Amino acid sequence: MEQRISLQDIYHLTSTVQPLDTEAMAEARSRQQVLTKPPGSLGRLEELAIQIAGIRRQAIPTLKQKTVIVMAADHGVTSEGVSAYPSAVTSQMVYNFLRGGAAINALARQAGAQVVIVDVGVATEIHHPALLDRKIASGTRNMATEPAMTQAQMIAAINTGIDVLNAQVAQGTELVATGDMGIGNTTASSAITAALLQVPVANVTGRGTGLNDEQLAHKVQVIEQALAINVPAAHNPLDVLMKVGGLEIAGLVGVMLAAAAQRIPVVIDGFISGAAALIAATLCPIASQYFIAGHISVEQGHALILKHLGLTPLLTLHLRLGEGTGAALAMNIIEGALHAHREMLTFAEAGVSGEVHPNPVD
Repeated sequence: MEQRISLQDIYHLTSTVQPLDTEAMAEARSRQQVLTKPPGSLGRLEELAIQIAGIRRQAIPTLKQKTVIVMAADHGVTSEGVSAYPSAVTSQMVYNFLRGGAAINALARQAGAQVVIVDVGVATEIHHPALLDRKIASGTRNMATEPAMTQAQMIAAINTGIDVLNAQVAQGTELVATGDMGIGNTTASSAITAALLQVPVANVTGRGTGLNDEQLAHKVQVIEQALAINVPAAHNPLDVLMKVGGLEIAGLVGVMLAAAAQRIPVVIDGFISGAAALIAATLCPIASQYFIAGHISVEQGHALILKHLGLTPLLTLHLRLGEGTGAALAMNIIEGALHAHREMLTFAEAGVSGEVHPNPVD
């Protein structure tokens, strides 16, 4: 059963997040130096193994169960015509997820990850045995005219993410990827990014579901209006989230904070997950040590978020779908990094000389 929490409880959770275990990382780094390869020759794979060693407090970590948590919600700002698709698509796609017919389902199956779908604010009633129905409201309000959420709704959405993550960890999840579904959520993500990074809206606003130039210009104007009316405080990420965010973004913030507190690595997906990560890391800077950027989205604001958080994406595939697709793909790379770290022999074990010859010959 969901436990009710307050704003103070959220701040307390952030205070429980600890830095990565430096001793485990040092042991993992030492192991990488004696595996049968030139030091550093596996590049990012070595860095991933060392990072996850620090996260899990294990010099040779394993991540047996993988889960993609997809938060779904609608956005009142779609009434302003900021998307090429109607809001009804949100619930239609949620049903597609639940049937196993979407891109995230296919990619998660290939990665051996389960997919958990959470309705945190879809406008339509959805009934399906596989759905986690945690609806807080039938979407946000129109942020172009008023705050997107009340403080109580925002806290409830964050709590949902915390609760869902903790429940998955209790069932064995050791690696989590974040996904989203919600027509209009690139508008909210652009507003969050512009407010927190204090950059022009046009610099962080992309075409979303496929807007033309005129529609893109209108989207920028709507976001500028939302920021002017709501005046979110750049120093207060929860104020930004409440005024111009989304229920599914708030849910993802909860997932990320709870994962960091539980020492679970989080694979961040695209722009919407990135906006949630920006909020979570602004609230709790240490939490970003637990984040792995799965890919870089075509949405231009995503690159600014990753740069601000100091995260380098694993993949560049020109994705802009969301759902957790890029994060699911990245899970394969993360698993490969750990397999190499765990299963390769050392020079001593393999009977191979570890000395590098100055003039190697074939």
